[in-house]
Amino acid sequence: MNIKIYTMPKTEKITNEMSFNQNSIMTIYMEDVLENGHESLNVFSFCKKYKIEEPVFYSYFGSFKAIKERIWVAFFENVEKVIEENKDFKSYSGKDKLLTFYFSLFELFTLNRSYIIHVLDAEKNHFKNCIQLKEFRKLFKKFIEKNIESPIKNEKIANYTNSVMGKGAWIQFLFILKFWMDDTSANFEKTDILIEKSITTSSLFLDAKPLESLFDLTKFLFKEKM
Repeated sequence: MNIKIYTMPKTEKITNEMSFNQNSIMTIYMEDVLENGHESLNVFSFCKKYKIEEPVFYSYFGSFKAIKERIWVAFFENVEKVIEENKDFKSYSGKDKLLTFYFSLFELFTLNRSYIIHVLDAEKNHFKNCIQLKEFRKLFKKFIEKNIESPIKNEKIANYTNSVMGKGAWIQFLFILKFWMDDTSANFEKTDILIEKSITTSSLFLDAKPLESLFDLTKFLFKEKM
């Protein structure tokens, strides 16, 4: 699958032109963190080092925390843009939509692997409460609920199953992300295998019959208990 990835511009070009915007400041921040092993002491020292006027910085970000959150949002938006350019995507099955999304996402992650490993390595055992993934998580779940429709026709049940699928997909994503961070195989082939097997397994739940049977059973047990 050929995937077009949108990457951020190189820092050298940015600093030479002395032109700063949201994207360029994020790029400088990422490279600064990787080169020094930690983020700058404060916004003042960061701006002084790269000759960025503080008002310019604050016009885009209120803090380093905001930059970290926005970087993850940018990752998601880049992948979403790639997918939207694929005219066939809407006609894909639920399984193929998920595969396209995950392979695109992790290809972009690989281009930014050093940064992601650095900022998440200390948190990979408790991703659930990772603050910098907060906005990314909202976009991720929204994407899943929008593109992977519930096979159940009942509107109330469908809304519930969409929500469940969004939450389940997020847990699945975190599992794959942690595996990818620890993956040492060439071209991260093991992660690709995990993605395919995970999506194949989860796609079984997109079949209407098992879900309808499950809700029928739940309804029956509820009535019997009452």
